[in-house]
Amino acid sequence: MLNTQKIVALVPTTDAARARSFYVDLLGLLVISEDPFALVLDANGTMLRVTSVQNFKPQQFTILGWEVANIDDSVSQLNQQGVRFESYGMAGQDERGIWKSPSGARIAWFKDPDGNVLSLTQFP
Repeated sequence: MLNTQKIVALVPTTDAARARSFYVDLLGLLVISEDPFALVLDANGTMLRVTSVQNFKPQQFTILGWEVANIDDSVSQLNQQGVRFESYGMAGQDERGIWKSPSGARIAWFKDPDGNVLSLTQFP
């Protein structure tokens, strides 16, 4: 039943203005709507609801990611805009934070202002 329905992604934030600056001004997502409950964004056809919450502890794993055609270019562009990529000290992770997985996918992680772990992935 749900295999024919669109998915809606949700990300929590404790500071809607700061999240808006990050997701809209820095990452370039388009605003669909905004109210006291959520900032609703268009992420290339997928609805992303940046939901306002009072109490929140970020998880240690990726909660939202993007598939990119060229991870080197994407990491460079985001670095130039001030995004810092995470280094987890894993074998196969380079100095820019890009890790090559056993499948050949290349992945880089970064955090939003609330500490949510986000990722970029270039599949082989």
